[in-house]
Amino acid sequence: MEIQNVIKQSRFKDGYHKAMINLFYTSNYFRDVHLKIFIKYNIQGQHFNILRILKGKHPEHVSPGYIKEVMLDKGRDITRLIDKLVVKGWVNRCICPDNKRKMDISLTESGMEAINKITSEVNQSDMNLKTLSEEEYHLLSNLLDKMRG
Repeated sequence: MEIQNVIKQSRFKDGYHKAMINLFYTSNYFRDVHLKIFIKYNIQGQHFNILRILKGKHPEHVSPGYIKEVMLDKGRDITRLIDKLVVKGWVNRCICPDNKRKMDISLTESGMEAINKITSEVNQSDMNLKTLSEEEYHLLSNLLDKMRG
């Protein structure tokens, strides 16, 4: 369904504003689909993002600064997000032996099991959302890259 029908707005300032509204609406749509999975694990999308970052660097440790640098949503309190993952037993946080002012963050074995399970559910859910061809997804990604300059 076209964005103007979904939000019941027939006029836009220009193509840019129509695209931006469509982008925000679509982003929220996909976020909400994944949120149903995250709620089962008592986490948010940002927690999932942190777990994926840690899995990608596993078995290496990373700093909170590195996590924040590569997170999709940079506006969050990284300490609070990591705290929750530590309490769940999915993440270890310890002082870096080489630099006592730096924290090392790593995935625990139970964190690895959790991220694998959650990722499997997200991937299964995403299978139902795929409506474009591989070529169209590449084009869309390239256009989004171009929009950011």
